[in-house]
Amino acid sequence: MNRVIRTLTCVLLFSGLNSGVSAQDNARVFTLPEVIEIAKRQSPDALAAMHRFRSSYWEYRNYKAGLMPMLTLDATLPSLSRSIEKITTTEGDFFIERNLANYSAGLALTKNIGLTGGQVFLNSNLQRIDLFSDTTVTSYLSSPLNIGIRQPIFNYNAYKWLRKTEPMRYTEAERRYLEDVERVTISATNIFFSLLDAQIRLKIQQINQANNDTLYQIARGRYNIGTIAENELLQIELSLLNSRSAVEAANLEVEMKTFDLRSFLRLPDKDDIVLIAPVAPPSPAMDAQLAVSEARENRADALAFNRRMIEAESAVNKAKAENRFNANLFAVYGLTQTTDKFQDAYHNPQDQQRLELGIQIPILDWGYARGKIKLAESDRELQKTAVQQEMIDFDQEVFLKVMQFNMQRNQLVIAAKSDTVADKRYEVTKQRYLIGKIGITDLNIAQAEKDNARQGYIAALHTYWRSFYEIRKLTLYDFIAGKRMSFNFDDIPDVE
Repeated sequence: MNRVIRTLTCVLLFSGLNSGVSAQDNARVFTLPEVIEIAKRQSPDALAAMHRFRSSYWEYRNYKAGLMPMLTLDATLPSLSRSIEKITTTEGDFFIERNLANYSAGLALTKNIGLTGGQVFLNSNLQRIDLFSDTTVTSYLSSPLNIGIRQPIFNYNAYKWLRKTEPMRYTEAERRYLEDVERVTISATNIFFSLLDAQIRLKIQQINQANNDTLYQIARGRYNIGTIAENELLQIELSLLNSRSAVEAANLEVEMKTFDLRSFLRLPDKDDIVLIAPVAPPSPAMDAQLAVSEARENRADALAFNRRMIEAESAVNKAKAENRFNANLFAVYGLTQTTDKFQDAYHNPQDQQRLELGIQIPILDWGYARGKIKLAESDRELQKTAVQQEMIDFDQEVFLKVMQFNMQRNQLVIAAKSDTVADKRYEVTKQRYLIGKIGITDLNIAQAEKDNARQGYIAALHTYWRSFYEIRKLTLYDFIAGKRMSFNFDDIPDVE
C-alpha cells in the first residue's frame, strides 16, 4: 500500500512543485508534520488549551493550599472614636462623652482538618486602648497564646468529598490538555489539506489550460485544412476559455486558503507557502478492542464518569447532613493578662477557657428536608443513567472510528490506484486524439476523470490522516509507537 502511495506522492510533488517553487523564490515549503508542530506551539487553539490547563492547575494548587496551615496577621493601627454614650450604674443612666483610640494586633495560625471538616487554630493577640479626658488613661489586654478547635459534629464535610474529586479533576485536566493538543492537530490537518487541495486544483487547471491551448492550436490547423468541423474547433476553444476561467478561480481559492493557514499558524504574510503531500502513516490495521480499552483508561471523559457519580453521591450526603440533627463544637484554651503598662502585658498571665456546643434539631418542616433528600437521590439516579448511556456511546464511538479508519486504508489504496490509472488513460486518450483516432468528447471525458481521480486521492488521504488523529484524540494512544501518549507539563509556563 505505502509503495503505491509513495510513488504517487512523488509524482504529485514533482508536478506540483516543479514549476511552483521555481516561480516563487521566496516560497516556504511545509510538510504536514511541520505544520502540526508549528500549530502545537503557536496556534490560537494551542495557546487557549495551554491557558485552560494552567487555570485547572492553579485551581488544584489552591485546593491543596487550602489544606495547609495558614498564618495571618490582623492589625488595627489605630481606630479612633469620639462619641456620646449611655452608661448604666446603680444610680441610674447617664450620658458621657468618650474619646479613645484603639490599637490591636493579632497573629493566627489555622489548619483545616480534611478528615473531619473542622479547623484547629493557634493565635496570639495584643490590644491597647487610650482613653482621652483630662488625663490620658492607657490599658493593655494581651492573649499570649490561645489554642482552639471549631468542629461540626454531624454536618456535611465538604473536604471529605473534595479529597476524592479534586485529584480526579486535575487528572482530567491533564488528559483534556492532551486531547486539546490532538484537536489542534486535527484542525491543522484539515487546514493543511484544504490548502493542499487548492494548490493541486490550481496545478491541474494550469496543466489543463496548457493542454487545451496546445489542442486549440492543433485544431485550428486541422480546421484550416478541412479535417475537422467548425463545431469541434469551437468546442475546443470553449474548453480553453473555461480552463482560463478555472485557473483564475483556483488562484483565488489558493490565496484564501493560504490566508487561513497563515492565520492559524500565525505566520508572516511576506512568504508564499507550498505544501508537500504526505504519505499514509505507517500504522498497521488498528485493533478495535485495544482502542476501546485504551480509551477507557486514558480519556478525560472516562475519568469524568467516575467523578460525576462521586459528586452525585456527595450531593445526597449533603442533603441528608444539612436536614437532620446537627451540632457544632467550639473550644479554646489560652492565657490572658490586662495592665496599664506594656512591660507587664505578658507578666504572670491568667488562664482562660471557653467551650460552646450548639445544636440544631429540625422539629417541624412540613417534609422540606425529606423533599431535598429525595430530590438529591433522584438527581443521583438521573446522573447514573446518563453516565451509563454515555459510557455505551463512548465505547461505540471509538469502535466505529477504528472500523472507519481500517476501511479508509483500503479506500486510500483504491484512490491511489485510480489516480494512476486515470492519469495514464488520459495520456493514452490524448495521444489517440492527436492522431485523429477519437473525438474531442472522449478526450474531455478522460480529462475530467483524471482531474476527479487526482482530487479524490487527496480527499482520501485527508480523510485517512484526519481519522488517524481523531482516534489518537479519542484514545490518547500512539498506535505507531505502541504506547500511551504523555506530555511534560512542567514545560508549560507557570506550572511547577
